[in-house]
Amino acid sequence: MNELELTGRADTHIVTLEQPNCAVHYAVATSLLAMRDAAAQAGITLGVRSGFRDFGTQLSIWNRKWRGERALNARDGRELTHAQLSPDELLEAILSWSAVPGGSRHHWGSDIDVVDAAAVPEGYQVQLVPEEYASSGIFARLSAWLDEHATQFGFFRPYRADRGGVMPEPWHLSYAPVSLPALEQLSLANLRKVLESSPIEGKSQVLARLPEIYTRFLLAVDGP
Repeated sequence: MNELELTGRADTHIVTLEQPNCAVHYAVATSLLAMRDAAAQAGITLGVRSGFRDFGTQLSIWNRKWRGERALNARDGRELTHAQLSPDELLEAILSWSAVPGGSRHHWGSDIDVVDAAAVPEGYQVQLVPEEYASSGIFARLSAWLDEHATQFGFFRPYRADRGGVMPEPWHLSYAPVSLPALEQLSLANLRKVLESSPIEGKSQVLARLPEIYTRFLLAVDGP
């Protein structure tokens, strides 16, 4: 990927699929469709809630959270009150659940958030929270199937464990042949250059702590 693709400022590496309806890196498509078909044999309808996400979309998520226009959660899942947070506390709350623009794995088109569409009860609003993927959750069967089969198709969970950065996301899959080299390619210097020229809220706090953000929230992930 070139620098624009790597940071979500271009989509020249992206293709759109119909079933599941999502946008992903062109190298992901064949393996994703094969995994979809294998899951279907087990009675699972693999759905993708989020695939490729461009810089502007990630920037909007970030800025709305910084301004208190979207919900904020602590690392234990508790909802936080925006007005009661210091800038450093606000930064920590956002980063625990959302990537800094330019540093999202979704920019690469290699990462997807998955559900079992067949398991969603009528009228139920999917939250994408760990409880839904736990042993008693609606996506427990999907989660168990992924544990056993995802690696056969090149996918892994980069946020399996709490490593002190991004909180565990059992719904988040990453396609190793694309994401591993992308992570190596994305440098701290490149990320800084992108953020310095962007209208990101909290820019001074983000740039001051960028080496820590890069290490804790981008590099500290589980491998395949």
